[in-house]
Amino acid sequence: MTSPRAGAAAGVSVADLGSYQQAVRRVLTCDLITKERPRPGVLDQVLRWADEMARDFRELLGYTLIATTHHVRLVRHLDVLDETQRSIFSRKGKPFDRRRLAYLCLVLGSFQRSRIEISLADLVRIFTPLANAIDGLGFDPAIGSHKAALVDVLGWLVDRGALRLSDGSLEWWARDTERGDALYDIDHDICAVLFKPARPVQHLTSAAGLVHEPPHSNPARRARRLLVEFPVVYYADVEPQVADALRAPGLAEDLVRFTGLVLEQRAEGVMLADPGGVFTDRPFPGRGNAVSRAAGLLLAKIADLLEDPEHVPEPLPVPALADDQAGLVARMDAGLPRDGIVAQLAWSPSEAEPPSPDDRPAPAQAPFVERSRLQTMTTELYDEFGAASFTTSWQQDPRGLLDAVIGFLADLTLLRPVPGGVLVLPAALRYRNIRAALPTRTSGGQMALVALPEPAAQQDPSGQQGSSGQQDPSGQHGSSGQEVSFTQEEER
Repeated sequence: MTSPRAGAAAGVSVADLGSYQQAVRRVLTCDLITKERPRPGVLDQVLRWADEMARDFRELLGYTLIATTHHVRLVRHLDVLDETQRSIFSRKGKPFDRRRLAYLCLVLGSFQRSRIEISLADLVRIFTPLANAIDGLGFDPAIGSHKAALVDVLGWLVDRGALRLSDGSLEWWARDTERGDALYDIDHDICAVLFKPARPVQHLTSAAGLVHEPPHSNPARRARRLLVEFPVVYYADVEPQVADALRAPGLAEDLVRFTGLVLEQRAEGVMLADPGGVFTDRPFPGRGNAVSRAAGLLLAKIADLLEDPEHVPEPLPVPALADDQAGLVARMDAGLPRDGIVAQLAWSPSEAEPPSPDDRPAPAQAPFVERSRLQTMTTELYDEFGAASFTTSWQQDPRGLLDAVIGFLADLTLLRPVPGGVLVLPAALRYRNIRAALPTRTSGGQMALVALPEPAAQQDPSGQQGSSGQQDPSGQHGSSGQEVSFTQEEER
């Protein structure tokens, strides 16, 4: 068998390599590609490289690429559970809550293969008893929140081509459930690829069963998957075998040739980066929303604090990733319906032996910044720029904005919330000279938080969070492979 390093983009000419890499990035950042989604023409561009990509995704990452003339879908395998992957299940910028996620599963389960179309009235008749049979869920079209949740679910399915409106109007039904109706064509092939768990969920006794394979099964492949799924991978968070794989030069060559991205190696960890800043679903910093822009300004203040010799924050241990995973699994399992498991086929994760001291990563430490100090920083930003600069959503709610900023930066693996404050993770120091979230004055004299691009020669390191968990800086210090610390990068 050809090694992944020799096989990455094998047979793709230098002239075509950019097109191939663009197709790879598109597949990684779009949950489902159809003739109309994300826009016309993309499906044809991706299908051109379907055979080559299918092999590379399989050999490099262990992923399965499903490609037909009508759609393309990448089936990932999880090494760890990731609670940041929320953007896929959203409608008009609003993430799905538990009710919407439950309704989505029930609606998909209501479609029978023998039917190629379904009216909204028939769907509601099938769906309602299923929802009402679940304690704490239920569905009543007379309840506005229930109706709005179902409208969002059907809109989500329409956006992905699983349903196609052929007559009537969903909005009409939402206004008048007695007289309104709609008729949908069902694309069963798309419905089937939208939900591809590693194991049948009715056989699982724990959410840990969604993790594909044990940590030590293939360290190199696990390292590659972590890099494409997370903003940054710290050596202290992974097993020594995976850390060794992350340091290996062959891994960089594999992923750089495969994705066209840049690999940055630092003393604390590794990250993939996109100088173009398009491999992302969470722009940071840049022309994002108020939360993204405020996050950049807050990081700048935190960097000033860390460089102040008179107020050096105390370093504290960073909680282990394994502990985070155990807590996440426990929260997910708390909502698991025990009576829905097929007992004779139930699957439980094996009880792994605790790692020996040699296999346990050395605990990392990071500067601790108190919540009260963060609140003071936020107040200073409001005083400096004016409350109206933070949009109507946040101008009267600085503490709410701070909570949103902390959550946003935690998803980017730049801060780690802990009781009483946050730990500042190493990659956050890439933004200590941030220039992309500078204030400008509007015509009325009000200070506005607007992202201002800098000349390329002066661009400071900045990064973006990708849909696959990727962090993509719009300005680089390069990827020489030298293990320079995130906190000791040379100034541009």
